[in-house]
Amino acid sequence: MITSPTLVQTLSQLIGTPSVSSTLRALDTSNHAVCALLANWLEPLGFACELLPIDGSPGKYNLIATRGHGDGGLVLSGHTDTVPYDDSGWDSDPFKLRDAHDRWHGLGTCDMKGFFALCVQLAAELKDVDLKQPLVILATADEESGMDGAKALLKAGRPLGRHALVGEPTGLVPVRMHKGIFMDVLRVRGHAGHSSNPAAGINAVEGVHQALGALLGLRDELKTRLLREEFPVPHSTLNPGCVHGGDSPNRIPAACELQFDLRPVPGLNLEDLRQEARARMDAALGEGPWQWEHDTVFEGAEPFETAADAAIVKAAERLTDCPAQAVNFCTEGGYLNQMGLQTLVLGPGDIAQAHQPNEYLSMDQVAPMMDILRGLVKDFCHEQ
Repeated sequence: MITSPTLVQTLSQLIGTPSVSSTLRALDTSNHAVCALLANWLEPLGFACELLPIDGSPGKYNLIATRGHGDGGLVLSGHTDTVPYDDSGWDSDPFKLRDAHDRWHGLGTCDMKGFFALCVQLAAELKDVDLKQPLVILATADEESGMDGAKALLKAGRPLGRHALVGEPTGLVPVRMHKGIFMDVLRVRGHAGHSSNPAAGINAVEGVHQALGALLGLRDELKTRLLREEFPVPHSTLNPGCVHGGDSPNRIPAACELQFDLRPVPGLNLEDLRQEARARMDAALGEGPWQWEHDTVFEGAEPFETAADAAIVKAAERLTDCPAQAVNFCTEGGYLNQMGLQTLVLGPGDIAQAHQPNEYLSMDQVAPMMDILRGLVKDFCHEQ
């Protein structure tokens, strides 16, 4: 007889297994142990588990756990990694599940190991149920730092099914579209000199100032280029996030850099906008004495949109009694759509809790989310 762990046991072990994803190597950890935990729970429940290493990312893995056969079915997808943490902001150990005031606290409870704990419970419920179409539990790597796991799946061209649910925290509200994002950096070089004689050097800060003006012009144009009223902010946004340059007010700065992000609404192409932003900065700098280069901070994720009449959208709206919405944050949903899946984002927890000290998942969202998962399995794995 197979005895599956309880929900609390599952969540506790997932939270207690670090899988931090970071662009800083000193903070980055492998997600192998989390994938192995999931596989160890799912294999006795009839799932065929594939642990797939990601090329160029040592220690990083995707897990594809499949039960059943067919070309339809349902994919329950999430990322295994968490963001780094500042333990001085936590009231307890981030890697120990804490039950307080009907909330489960711990790093990843909301974003998004709690969703995987529910998937394991669902799998245990279904262990003796005959599925007419496959149920796939997909666990990816490095969503928080570059979406390398989703990119590897897309590159592999591996068919996974027809419908997908990404269990990011949406407060049980179905989400069928979100904006994309990329992050870029401009590095400007000048020549140092004594500030008493501006002609003695080439001021790199002034070069960034020229480029920033061009970016702000693009930002203003994006406000009217394509409006999507479904979003709380209905246009694409551009944010100059940080500027670093110079070392003393009495010295002409020889170097300065500008980092920015751009978040396009669905209907605009990510790479086209990146090239347009770079071209505008080039034009602004081209008449001056500076040298400069562009670089990529985050290659980006395309905007995500699933049609309002898609079967997964209509099913989720029926099960939640809530119309599908649009959000400004970004997920792996766009990659799954590019793989041919009809994709929806819906999960327990509040996105405002993600990436915060004392992150938590409210227990009152567990039972409703389990009902949603049961309903989706009934629709896409039992009746098709």
